[in-house]
Amino acid sequence: MRDRNRILIIWMTLLIGLCLQIIPWSSSYNIFKPHLLILILAYWLIALPHRVGIGTAFVFGVMMDLSSGSILGIHAFIYSFIAYLIVFNFQLIRNLALWQQSFIILGISICYNLLVFLFQVSIYHTITISPLILLSSFIDGLLWIAIYLFLRLIRRSFAID
Repeated sequence: MRDRNRILIIWMTLLIGLCLQIIPWSSSYNIFKPHLLILILAYWLIALPHRVGIGTAFVFGVMMDLSSGSILGIHAFIYSFIAYLIVFNFQLIRNLALWQQSFIILGISICYNLLVFLFQVSIYHTITISPLILLSSFIDGLLWIAIYLFLRLIRRSFAID
């Protein structure tokens, strides 16, 4: 029973991240929009890879596809790929300093943006990328420290292991 409540807290944080991710922003501020679901997912993948894995990333990718109206499977593939990259190196990432982890998250965010761009080009045959898209990746890198500390506080408060 207690173990189920811990998993429920993890999923609640991920659902909150999904809700925050799908909130629409105005077009002028959309380039600054952080990828909060990826940041929260990355935290749980690094902290508890035995509880949150590639399957969880796939499920939330499908939910992101359904809620954003994109072609089913695009975000599921991208989130699964990013989860694979994180889980494959979680011990290395976990042992880095927090500012070094921010650079890893910056790279993961850039990878996400590039994969979304490649899918847009291959499916819709439109090029909609700007160098300003990297601003959201830098914001993700900066937000990583706050999200990491906040989720670690939640993890320790509820003794999630």
